[in-house]
Amino acid sequence: MFRKHPVQEVDELLARLASLTAEARELAELQRTQVELAIALQRGMLPADLPSVPGFRLAARYSPACAGLNVGGDWYDAFALADGSLGLSVGDVQGHTIDAAAFMGQIRVGLRALASVTSEPGDLLARTNDLLLALGGDLFATCTFLRFDPATGILHSARAGHVPCVWATADGAAGVSDDEGGPPLGVMEGAEYPVTRHRLTTGGVIVLLTDGVVEGPSLSIDDGLDRVVRLAGAAAVAGVEAGSLASSVIENATTVGHEDDAAVLVIGHDGHDGHDRHDGHDRHDGREGHDRHDGRDGHD
Repeated sequence: MFRKHPVQEVDELLARLASLTAEARELAELQRTQVELAIALQRGMLPADLPSVPGFRLAARYSPACAGLNVGGDWYDAFALADGSLGLSVGDVQGHTIDAAAFMGQIRVGLRALASVTSEPGDLLARTNDLLLALGGDLFATCTFLRFDPATGILHSARAGHVPCVWATADGAAGVSDDEGGPPLGVMEGAEYPVTRHRLTTGGVIVLLTDGVVEGPSLSIDDGLDRVVRLAGAAAVAGVEAGSLASSVIENATTVGHEDDAAVLVIGHDGHDGHDRHDGHDRHDGREGHDRHDGRDGHD
């Protein structure tokens, strides 16, 4: 028997390595393209501008995950409702794929469309849940939706398996909302979403966020929320504007120990319209001055 000349074996090995390298480059380019597409989908489906309301300030910050194919579907949104109030939402789609980013867009559009039928937060989430189940698919999402009335400072909120919001008042009080909440969207037929009533007092802030801001291998969700509570409390006492607070909160995402989407939506009452509509005693901490009720009450 004759063995191949060593030079020929080396040439064949080099050719094989070159082929594998080319395939790896093609795969890396495909992955990079998919990530860029997902990020473009995310940014294209987030609102370009937030509503402007005298006496109140809205601010949002968003940091997409983009390590490898780790691209998720977090979102924030704020828009005017037919009765003059505002609809505010934040949410997080399960998974980190292009499908998750596209599903995020479906939910955001669905919430806006259904809000023209009902702006009651519990009923809106229940109808959105029914819609997602009717569409099928294996993805689900967590979400918080608030209806805010600028004329009174009253917010009604409902939560679908999502991280609770953080509140703070100008007198130094701050905490995490203890509203009950319901299951994630797209999981359970006939799900109900209790509604909690909050009041935003002059100088106060409410912070809505996704779990990428407060939870990861290096930080438990309770510790992460505590950090946001401290940030919100200090900002309210010092009169820090909503945009600066939102930036400080999103920076907290760098401490959680993993690479995930992070979204923050802040609403603050600066009182610059010259009208203090509130007595300052109706805290939005889920303990005083709120009413819980089933999101479907009074609706067909």
